[in-house]
Amino acid sequence: MSRLAKKPVNIPEKVKVEIKENGFEVVGPLGKMFQKVSTSNVIKIEDNKVYVERPSDLRVDRMCQGLVWSLLRNAINGVTKGFVKDLEIRGIGFSGQVQGSELVLKLGFTHLVKFKIPEGIKITVDSKGIIVNVQGIDKQLVGETAAQIRRIKPPEPYKGTGIRYVGERVIKKAGKSAVGVGGGGAGGAKK
Repeated sequence: MSRLAKKPVNIPEKVKVEIKENGFEVVGPLGKMFQKVSTSNVIKIEDNKVYVERPSDLRVDRMCQGLVWSLLRNAINGVTKGFVKDLEIRGIGFSGQVQGSELVLKLGFTHLVKFKIPEGIKITVDSKGIIVNVQGIDKQLVGETAAQIRRIKPPEPYKGTGIRYVGERVIKKAGKSAVGVGGGGAGGAKK
């Protein structure tokens, strides 16, 4: 049994949670979010707290209880605080900027890379064009958008250039010249 799902999720003052027949809707200061979930779990609202219960001890019901609880908590956090992922562009001449509904990236290719910003996501770029900030109320959509941007040019293992999450540690490999230093390898002359 999910230990976290036993605990209730607190509903803040300005948030309204409504249970629908095929999911739940959460409305808050930052927006409105609908989450589709299976109806096998019972969601109850009492005293500004949401409880997620399960109808039986079947394995599927136990798994879904924790999932529904987590989705509910993320939706409430999303409409109150929002979610943010920061990406960093590293490389000489590499930069990005937002033009209309697209993120335009210069990443050393022969062309500019244009990334269409999904609905419900706000992307900002700092003045130097290095830090890309992805914001939204849907945790899954924010994470997926940041991953799609990173996938355009992931960090390269020799120089470390590319797009990475802020704080991500990229382990660099030694190049051929650093590995080949030393003497007498397999191709040396025989006496």
